[in-house]
Amino acid sequence: MQTTQFSQQTDAHLVSEYISGDEKSLEILIYKHKSKIYNFIFSKVLNRDIAEDIFQETFIKVIKTLKNGVYNEEGKFLSWVMRISHNLVIDHFRKSNRMPKFEASDDYDVFQFITDNSPNAENNLIKDQVVNDLHNLITELPDDQKEVLNMRLYRDMSFKEIAEITGVSINTALGRMRYAIINLRKMIEDNQILLTH
Repeated sequence: MQTTQFSQQTDAHLVSEYISGDEKSLEILIYKHKSKIYNFIFSKVLNRDIAEDIFQETFIKVIKTLKNGVYNEEGKFLSWVMRISHNLVIDHFRKSNRMPKFEASDDYDVFQFITDNSPNAENNLIKDQVVNDLHNLITELPDDQKEVLNMRLYRDMSFKEIAEITGVSINTALGRMRYAIINLRKMIEDNQILLTH
């Protein structure tokens, strides 16, 4: 009975109860948000075991942060946990050196410069080289722009999801994406990377 009544409590209240030593509060928080967080992780890694591992790792970080008394995102518990899980997903791909296939979308098509429509082995090689060059350039971008670009292009996330996870407005997320594209184009010119042959 107590659990049901307790689950009516706000996240902020449950967090402060947990910090005060009530272990049960964390169980309730995990139970309350598990499906949303797990589904988000799974939608990115598409593997149940890996998703389960990242989910566990997310809450290990949550517990450590709360125990160390450095949690300060009051009222935004879910966004904070989503950010942690998002970062762990990115880490997972970075460690496995397997960034997902590059797929451009919306009006952010960096391959719009490629005009030759006849796909052959040589063109595919060039396209692969372009992806590698772009990937290297992306690492040069400021962190906030790099994050939005990676989430949008590599994780295929909507701007609404990006805004929620990074804790900014949709307009800010869009703005960062725009600046990232402008900077990329400039770097492409400066580095004389040919996107055509």
